[in-house]
Amino acid sequence: MDPQFYWGAATASYQVEGGIENNDWAEAARQGKVPLAGRATDHYNRFQEDFSLARQLGHNAHRFSIEWSRIEPEEGVFDESAVSHYAAVLDSLHTHGLEPFVTLWHFTLPLWFSQQGGFEHPQAAEKFARYCEYVLKHLGDKATYWITINEPMVYASIGYRVGSWPPFQKNLLKFERVTKALVQAHKLAYERMKTIVPRVQIGIAKNNIHFTPGWHPLALFMRWFWNHRFLRSISRYQDFIGLNYYFHHQFCFRQQLPKSDMGWEIYPEGLYYVLMELKRYRKPVYILENGIADTADTQRAQFITDHIKQVDRAQRDGLEVRGYFYWSLLDNFEWAYGFKPRFGLVAINYATLERTVRPSALEYQKLIQSSGILK
Repeated sequence: MDPQFYWGAATASYQVEGGIENNDWAEAARQGKVPLAGRATDHYNRFQEDFSLARQLGHNAHRFSIEWSRIEPEEGVFDESAVSHYAAVLDSLHTHGLEPFVTLWHFTLPLWFSQQGGFEHPQAAEKFARYCEYVLKHLGDKATYWITINEPMVYASIGYRVGSWPPFQKNLLKFERVTKALVQAHKLAYERMKTIVPRVQIGIAKNNIHFTPGWHPLALFMRWFWNHRFLRSISRYQDFIGLNYYFHHQFCFRQQLPKSDMGWEIYPEGLYYVLMELKRYRKPVYILENGIADTADTQRAQFITDHIKQVDRAQRDGLEVRGYFYWSLLDNFEWAYGFKPRFGLVAINYATLERTVRPSALEYQKLIQSSGILK
């Protein structure tokens, strides 16, 4: 693999920082609709320690997210202390030799925006772009790689079709409306951000699924509907494609596959196929999330090895893959599942907040040291 390849892990603000009380998830927790995140891993206060661990494990990049509700706690009111905090986070990443990949929105909405209807609001794209513009004005010189939106289809689907995440709706028309609003929000943010700092590289983190068998009518439809409809809508408004890969869905002739603690099927070859589907966009690709819930840490090392083999395979077949980020650096708050799933390379004792490097993290380190070249 290219020596400039980015190896790292990812986190997200609400899942690790702790102390976030002014967003829609915190409000839903107060109402008893989702678990409490509380102090989470206290990463907000311990980021230096966590970045030091990442560097010791051989990482040269790290993906994290900025919490919108910290930056803009009230509409049009921006918190300079929050900006200073994230400036310190970015400075620390550079000090530790970790290239920052910054996500501007990872599922959680400021409470004021949520109460206005969130991405159903007619001015949602403008409100989101204003926030992105503010962040770039203050932090744009500290990072090259920016992700506007994390997993837009997942957010719209679980929040507006399944109804198990805020705002807990089951309405297909709203699902469609919000999906389109997210497209517009990204486009407008992209234009504003490029105006402020033209050199920055901007994309989204897109969750794509491997659907089989390939000839099945539902597989053909879902590849268009889930994997490509959003990406095609923003094709001229992205400098790279961020891929999150977790899922393999079989419509018939079901193959028995191993599963994670979450019950998700493990199918590394699916990563190769969803990667090669992205070749049509002629953009560099970064795998921004790929991970497994594995409390016993008996499957994680092989999971990482097998998936990186598929990255190497895609590169050999002509796809420009430039980075791999395991999800997650730390055990974290896993949304509606709470703290039970254990995705981290680093285990968290939630009673003491002690960090313990898992054996699988050391195996990942060996892969990085060998430049990911697998025999």
